[in-house]
Amino acid sequence: MQIVLASTSPRRQELLRQVGIPFVIDAPDVDEHVLEPLPPGRLVEQLALRKARAVARRRPGSIVLGADTIVVVDGEVLGKPADRADAVAMLERLSGRSHQVLTGVAVVRDGRELVAHEETVVRFASLTREQVEWYVATGEPMDKAGAYGIQGRAAALISGISGDYYNVVGLPLYRTVQMLSQFGHPIFTGGARRRET
Repeated sequence: MQIVLASTSPRRQELLRQVGIPFVIDAPDVDEHVLEPLPPGRLVEQLALRKARAVARRRPGSIVLGADTIVVVDGEVLGKPADRADAVAMLERLSGRSHQVLTGVAVVRDGRELVAHEETVVRFASLTREQVEWYVATGEPMDKAGAYGIQGRAAALISGISGDYYNVVGLPLYRTVQMLSQFGHPIFTGGARRRET
C-alpha cells in the first residue's frame, strides 16, 4: 500500500522520513482560494482535503496524504509574506504575544476520506526592531506562513508553545500516524520487518 504525499513541502517530507514512513511525492495542482468565510479549523481541513482529492484522482489504490498549515492572530489568517516589508510587519504583529498555528490533515483512498486538524499555541518573545530585521535578512521568513519557521532560526525568538511542536513545523505526526493507521497501513510493523531482513 503506497503512501503518496500531496505536497512539495520539504518540511513535511523531513517529518515523514523522521518517523520512517515511506512515501512518494505527487504535487497537487489546486486553487487554494476559499470564497466563503470559514472558521480556521474548517479552512485548513478543506484545503488539505482539496489537495488530497486532487492527487487521489490520479492515484487509484494509493493512500494520499494532504496537509495545509496556517497562522492565525486576532482571528486573521496570516499567509506567506509578499515581500520583506510584509515579513517585518507580520513579525512585529506577532511580537510579545501568542497566536495559533493550525494544520489540516486529510487522508484519501479510493473515495474514502478522513480529515482533521491540530492546533498549537505559539508565543513570541518581545522582539526588538533589530531582531526582526536580523531574522528577515536571513531570507527564512519568505516562504512560510506567518513569516517564520520554528524549526529554523526563529527558534531563538519563540518563548514557548502549547501543543504539538511538529504541527507548527507543518505536520502533526501523532495525529497523522493515527489517521494513516485507520487506512490499514502497517506503519510500525512494516518498519520492524524491514530491519529483520
